[in-house]
Amino acid sequence: MADELWVYWDDRVLLNDTGMAFGEVPVSPLIDVQAKHVENADRVVNMRSVLQRGPIRNHLVWRDGRLATLDEIAASHPLGYIDSVRAFIDGGGGYIEENTVLSANAWEPLLAAAGTSIEATDAVLHGETRRAYALVRPPGHHAQPEQAEGYGVFNHAAIMAERALATGMTRVAIVDWDVHHGNGTQEFFYERDDVLYISFHMRHGTWSPVHPQTGSPAEIGVGPGMGYNVNIELPLGSGDAAYTAAWHAIVEPIMEQYGPELIIVSSGQDASAYDPNGRQCLTMKGFHRLGKLTRDLADRLTGGRFVAVQEGGYHLSYAAYCLHATCEGFLAREPELDDPIGYLPDDPRHGDAGIALVQTYLSRFWEFPR
Repeated sequence: MADELWVYWDDRVLLNDTGMAFGEVPVSPLIDVQAKHVENADRVVNMRSVLQRGPIRNHLVWRDGRLATLDEIAASHPLGYIDSVRAFIDGGGGYIEENTVLSANAWEPLLAAAGTSIEATDAVLHGETRRAYALVRPPGHHAQPEQAEGYGVFNHAAIMAERALATGMTRVAIVDWDVHHGNGTQEFFYERDDVLYISFHMRHGTWSPVHPQTGSPAEIGVGPGMGYNVNIELPLGSGDAAYTAAWHAIVEPIMEQYGPELIIVSSGQDASAYDPNGRQCLTMKGFHRLGKLTRDLADRLTGGRFVAVQEGGYHLSYAAYCLHATCEGFLAREPELDDPIGYLPDDPRHGDAGIALVQTYLSRFWEFPR
């Protein structure tokens, strides 16, 4: 099997028009020049174009996505919730919660995002490829079983994990490096041990009544899920060195003890130093490193099998470049696309306290290097 990455795409994900906004909330009458809602189609159009034109273009195999069926989504989300989303859209759409916009034609784009994520997963599960990437929108990791949030309505990573479990797998790992805590994904698997969830995120706590999860390292799961929810909450300003240190100190030892049969990556590029929605300092080098570390771990533990799905990333240019760097890492290639703006200093000890706290909460479940 060639050293390539299959990228799944469906044009229909572009059709949900989130309109104009003050970042992510309704426009301000005090502002003359309005901007698009940060979760807009342009962000993934640029990601696609960088992958199609960049140095790794000959190592990418583009595949078509598809629409998900209701049964496929209902494997994760209750039918009543799915029906309520459809009714909201059919009623004209709007803000389904305080920052999530669905236009009147959003139903098909939502199905396309979920179906394309499933299609990428199936390709890996069926042995057609070892590595796949679903380039979709909106992000899904804030979507809870019965609650739209954080731009997302259906949780793609959760749907993908359930797809893998339905094939007979018993241990699936999700690694989420979007800059925000994947509270929705956490909610799906908080009481379960068949899905290990690991989230890298900046410290931000709860942000609305529908978002009770904090992202604290103290949220370790309950019942059978105790120890299988890992929140790596890093201080604001954490950069490449902190993320790499956390990977070696927490992700590697837990993954090696857990022994996943498949790795799913919630791949967001909003932890970059220039993202309007994040306060972390990853550069292209850091994203390349995360991609390569994922590839190395998959090669050791899952026969090389992993599948990634797009989450955040809202700087229209730099997020696309950071995705290219991520995919270079997934392909185990050296960086070939120069970083045009990454220049912030990187404190190698910035994340030490956060890493130590995670190890403290989880040391009764997993062994960590000293």
